[in-house]
Amino acid sequence: MKRERATATLHEMLDRLEQNIWPLDLITEVHLFGSYIRGALEVGDIDVVIQHTTDERWTQHSLSALFSGRDGYAPMRQALRGNRRGVSFQFQERQALEKEGIELLLLWQQGESITIARQRLAAITPDAAAGRAPRDHVLPTYEAIADQLPRPVRIDLHRWSTEGTATVAAFALSDAQPRSAAALEHMDDRWTSNSPLRRAAAAALAHLENTGLELGRAEVHGQYMTPGASDHMIDCFVDLGWRYWSKAQCYLDDGQAWFEVLPATARQPLHALHITPAPRA
Repeated sequence: MKRERATATLHEMLDRLEQNIWPLDLITEVHLFGSYIRGALEVGDIDVVIQHTTDERWTQHSLSALFSGRDGYAPMRQALRGNRRGVSFQFQERQALEKEGIELLLLWQQGESITIARQRLAAITPDAAAGRAPRDHVLPTYEAIADQLPRPVRIDLHRWSTEGTATVAAFALSDAQPRSAAALEHMDDRWTSNSPLRRAAAAALAHLENTGLELGRAEVHGQYMTPGASDHMIDCFVDLGWRYWSKAQCYLDDGQAWFEVLPATARQPLHALHITPAPRA
């Protein structure tokens, strides 16, 4: 995105932070890193590090999300960015990033006025020669779509690939409809015909069907394709837009595959990751 748009997105984030409503009132530090703080005129995602405390409400929310397989950070992420895209949040990762030698810029910390944060933002000098910061944890397998992968995803993919615990395939995903009548009925029950999620699910299921997967042994975006199924009956989990990514490790550990469709729109090309666990000795 253009630097001007990235700056406007950050100012909107500061507007929301200034409201100090839950869960934003738990945030203690906001840091920036990556191409934006280097002054690049074109940036990919805006890389933001969030440090926060917890309260009883957050603890209950986190436990509920954990047991239901939901993204526990969804409320904080949504509260910070609103409907804006292009912001990649790292939660509670300041020390880990510093250990990796990644430069962080403090934007705001608890007790300061948001005005100070705006002044720090304005002090970052644009630099036409800066270029975009190189992405870390990138392998040739998914290099072509690395800009679309959140950093925690890249870290997971890099670890699984280099450790040999899983094989990662990344590819463009063609628009298609599965042949299975049960799959079509399942999607019709969940999404409208013009829903980007339905488009992504249809393309994923059609692809998997063509590879020989019995779709009754798939779980799609948190729901079983076969009523009354259970996790041990699942051969592949289909996730749409990182919604359940936190569960991927558990599925792979159990010998089950993971199929991730990157966040979809109504018309933009689809991309997918097919992650299969390595055969066990």
